[in-house]
Amino acid sequence: MTSPASLQQAFIACNAVLQQYRQYWQLVPFACQQLPWHNPALAEKLLALPEQELAGIDQSSALQQQHFGELFNGLFQLENYLNAADNVLPATELKPVPFWLTNGIAGRKLQQIDAFARQLPASKLPMLEWCAGKGHLGRLLAWQFNRPVTSIEWQQQLCADGSALASQFQIPQRFVHADVLTVQGSSVLAPQQQVLALHACGQLHIQLLQHAVATGSQQLNIVPCCYHLIVDAQYQPLSALAQQQDLRLSQHDLKLAVQGQVTAGARIEKLRHTEVQWRLAYQALRADLTGETDYRPLSSVAKHWFSGDFAEFGRWAAEQHQLPLPAVPDWQHYLQQGAAHAALVRRIELVRHLYRRPLELWLVLDRALFLEQHGYQVRLAAFCDYQVTPRNLLLQAERH
Repeated sequence: MTSPASLQQAFIACNAVLQQYRQYWQLVPFACQQLPWHNPALAEKLLALPEQELAGIDQSSALQQQHFGELFNGLFQLENYLNAADNVLPATELKPVPFWLTNGIAGRKLQQIDAFARQLPASKLPMLEWCAGKGHLGRLLAWQFNRPVTSIEWQQQLCADGSALASQFQIPQRFVHADVLTVQGSSVLAPQQQVLALHACGQLHIQLLQHAVATGSQQLNIVPCCYHLIVDAQYQPLSALAQQQDLRLSQHDLKLAVQGQVTAGARIEKLRHTEVQWRLAYQALRADLTGETDYRPLSSVAKHWFSGDFAEFGRWAAEQHQLPLPAVPDWQHYLQQGAAHAALVRRIELVRHLYRRPLELWLVLDRALFLEQHGYQVRLAAFCDYQVTPRNLLLQAERH
């Protein structure tokens, strides 16, 4: 999508669908004890689906439409806009990168960097890499295009590591140690720059957009990520059009946009299922002990916890909530309750996930329209296949 009209039309269409069907996605599945909608046809469809088919439907837009197209006709009328955004742009040919320059970069990350590099417009501008980490992106681009790059990163050790790699390979890459959420971040931006951000998290890329607009940066190439990592409890729209809409988004709502995952291995998939079951099993135990049925979240823990014993997890969870436990809880009873509740949650999430891409597109279009308001010509498209990374939407903007 490139024209102002197409970007605006796509936003209006996504907004209408998200408003129309908000009861199906703007909820907390873990907190539901039954299907939260009065929709007999949908309930019949969900309860008839075999457990082993849920993951496949969740990961296939064709299967989603096959099973739910008649129930959510308005949603699937967005198909043309979604396809336009998911259309991977033609890639530019680049010279092969020597193996020694890619050492230490994970395979999928390297694929993402390569795909991103192939979408950059020809330019002689110096490059600025935002939220650089060790500067893998900037280092490869500086070598590929023979142009200097400034890499800004707030972790001092990552700056030191990246500087050492740049020196080792004689790459024209300068690191700036700064917190991009403060005025320090804006100090490295300049009008004559090609600004690059590959998977900068929520508030970090929002800050970049605001700083770049204020500075008048010439070229922007941004792949947003982690939309929910913002400083406010509610999302603050950027564009005038989004600000006019009656769509309030909490951080929980925003997480929906990043719940798309590439196919995981069998072991990881099993651990995910176990985690959901155990968290819901503990919720059932807590409800019995306290009489409180409202869902109370627990902090994240490493996945290896879910290869162990549920009793150990249950004791840890009770400690987090300062909940005294009986001497010998009936762990097996609660595991069975957790399994039944998890099956319900998976079906609610199956419906909720129908709206994750429309919501992500709404958020990225808000950013695109914000840039247009400030005099940029904007292009929005996928820079790589969804299987390389689900966060594959690239915003490219050039100041008129």
